Amino acid sequence: MSAPLQPLGDYIVAQAEEAKAKTASGLYLPDNAQEKPKTAVVVAVGKDAKQIKVGDRIVYKSYTNTDVKVGNEDYILVKEEDVLATVK
Repeated sequence: MSAPLQPLGDYIVAQAEEAKAKTASGLYLPDNAQEKPKTAVVVAVGKDAKQIKVGDRIVYKSYTNTDVKVGNEDYILVKEEDVLATVK
């Protein structure tokens, strides 16, 4: 998958994963009760990013990202220093 955005420096472009709309017990959650996703799949990395690569699933800080919509797709821009972990 290629992103229509090319990040600069140590920025990362990712697509946030969808919040779960149903609990483990089968109850459906309204939009305002759903937890905001804090995991995303990396679709592009800037040339200065050292530890993150395309395809990684990341956990990132909640309020440090920038939301961008290109066409029908939503992306987030995150600095590499705001990535807390990768998910295996």
